[in-house]
Amino acid sequence: MQLPMQPLMQSSRQLPKPLRQIVGLLFVALSSTVWGADGADTPLETIIVTANRTADSGATLGQAWSALSAEDVAAVDLQHSNQLFNRVSGAWVSRGNGQESLISLRSPVLTGAGACGAFFTAEDGINLRAPGFCNVNQLFDANLLQAAGVEVVKGPANATYGSNAVNGVINVLTKSADQTADAVGIQLGSRDFGRARVSLSNGGVALNANATTYGGYQAESGYDQQKANLRFDGEVAEWQLTGVISASNLNQETAGYIQDGKGAYRSSAARKVNRNPEAYRDARSLRAHLRFERDYGDRTVSLTPYFRSNEMEFLQHYLPWKSREINEHDSLGFQAHLRGTASWGDYITGVEIDSTDGRLKEDQSESFSPNQPAGIHYDYQVDASNVAIFGQLEVAIANNLRLQTGLRSERTEYDYTTRAPAGSVCAPEASACRFYRPEDRSDDFSNLSSNLALVWTRGNHNVYVRTAKGFRAPQATELYRLQSGQQVADIDSEEATSLDIGWRFSNERVSTDISVYAIDKDEVIFLDRNRQSVSGASTRHRGIDLDLSWNISETLTASLNAAYADHTYDSDIQILGSRDSIQGNDIDTAPRHFGSARITKAMTLNSRPASIELEATWVDKYFVDPNNQHTYPGHELVNARAEWLISEKLRSTLTVTNLLDTGYAERADYGFGNYRYFVGEPRSAVLGLYFAL
Repeated sequence: MQLPMQPLMQSSRQLPKPLRQIVGLLFVALSSTVWGADGADTPLETIIVTANRTADSGATLGQAWSALSAEDVAAVDLQHSNQLFNRVSGAWVSRGNGQESLISLRSPVLTGAGACGAFFTAEDGINLRAPGFCNVNQLFDANLLQAAGVEVVKGPANATYGSNAVNGVINVLTKSADQTADAVGIQLGSRDFGRARVSLSNGGVALNANATTYGGYQAESGYDQQKANLRFDGEVAEWQLTGVISASNLNQETAGYIQDGKGAYRSSAARKVNRNPEAYRDARSLRAHLRFERDYGDRTVSLTPYFRSNEMEFLQHYLPWKSREINEHDSLGFQAHLRGTASWGDYITGVEIDSTDGRLKEDQSESFSPNQPAGIHYDYQVDASNVAIFGQLEVAIANNLRLQTGLRSERTEYDYTTRAPAGSVCAPEASACRFYRPEDRSDDFSNLSSNLALVWTRGNHNVYVRTAKGFRAPQATELYRLQSGQQVADIDSEEATSLDIGWRFSNERVSTDISVYAIDKDEVIFLDRNRQSVSGASTRHRGIDLDLSWNISETLTASLNAAYADHTYDSDIQILGSRDSIQGNDIDTAPRHFGSARITKAMTLNSRPASIELEATWVDKYFVDPNNQHTYPGHELVNARAEWLISEKLRSTLTVTNLLDTGYAERADYGFGNYRYFVGEPRSAVLGLYFAL
């Protein structure tokens, strides 16, 4: 695989001047600090549990990652997940309305029925949603606000993860009793924002829960949401036991995109319009797992049975005929892992099983046309199973050189049954019926993933070279929610092959992490011009992820998280919405660069600790259609956060987003002949008070 870096140094738009100055200053200062650093300085070690499902030193992992600690999560004090992932280079979580989102991780913002299958989103290493039943908004199932940390592994994951880990893993860690400080808190903010939270611990039991209400910015929008984690850590006989129950509920009045002409998001009046006041999204989730761990000499056995239940109902307001969808699935699963140390190195091996009963129903209350009639469009059930076996090992092949490698074999099976009559949904006189129900059928997919890395360590410097192959099996909706007369979706699993070269350095003052990557995807699944679900496309992804942090003094810290990438169509395909061949075009909703820069100052106020942070975030311009004929110009935002420990028991926070009140779009696209914008919110402030119990 070639790595042509010259295109990466050419952008259609430079960084904004203030951010260029920040980046320049950081590079100059960090260069002198890194290369002139005393090798005796003790690095600030980060432990990563996600990469190999066990605690590893992040410095010596042969792959790209980002880790946000509980302190990082608390500092962000998020109202939406995208505010947290601004601190992860290479990740851009695009905010929809309310709690909706779309994930980008070393990729464009991926849309479509099964595009969410490119990302493995998890809680304590267990999928938030079952393999084959992803949802683009699935991050809102996790209690990010009260997490013990969030870890992101970038690019195809190690063999310890399988289907859906093709672009990376996002793993949310729950808090144990030892990590939970007893406290209650309340927050009030702009546009009727209110949130209450509680954290309690007793012995080995911890409860972290919160409830939020928000009136919304656009007309007739807003949401109510509740989340809770209950965790127990203790011992049973000679086993270490961890039990977690997680629940979430969302009731959202959804505002749709605006489409009042190009640049409509700049108009304060247009931004408040809700073209779909009838739209809504209701979702609930429940997850539970028990993890038993026991040591046998140099080996550790981990056994984890789990349960998962998800249900969602929403109006598809983004379609002119506004059909309703209800999807749900219930799962039972089991993970069995064995890790240990031998004379030749460290290893982990395991078996993972997931069994799911999934259901989907789509209907429409009124006829839009003969091709989009009222009534039931789809009503089906899918019984799915996913079985995998894997092995991952690390071997020292020289004093400063280690080899890390792994292999995974996985099989996914679907048993589909339609509960409505098979065939076209429309009357015989319809000219081009939109909806088609396939006959009952079974499908299966067998895949292998692999990884190989070399890691060289010298002092506080770590350099790695890694190649990996990942995959995702087709999602159930790609196989069975067919359109335009397609009777069978004969599609294969998507595959991605990657090459990474990375360098890390860390001491008491400085932390740097730079990763250069190339990813080639094959058998990419897409809707063609005939609205048929097909595979066979190829895409090409080249980029650099950059993380810098500098403790300028004991009270002043500067940091930068930035990504620069080139995402292109690499095959002669006729995708939905395109006119001619789009081979060589930029993939839509794929900015060349984006990121954030922050400076944090610790101080005292009335002899009590306080801090203030200024954050600048930016998104470069990007194409909003596969033909590369329409663009969004990008935007820059400034946020501010402050914290003050008023007394030993009372703490206050203030978060101001979009400080300069910039008119912008969280995401833009071009469809049905119009620019469409999910508008960004104007300046917002949230004040919080927390009392330690």
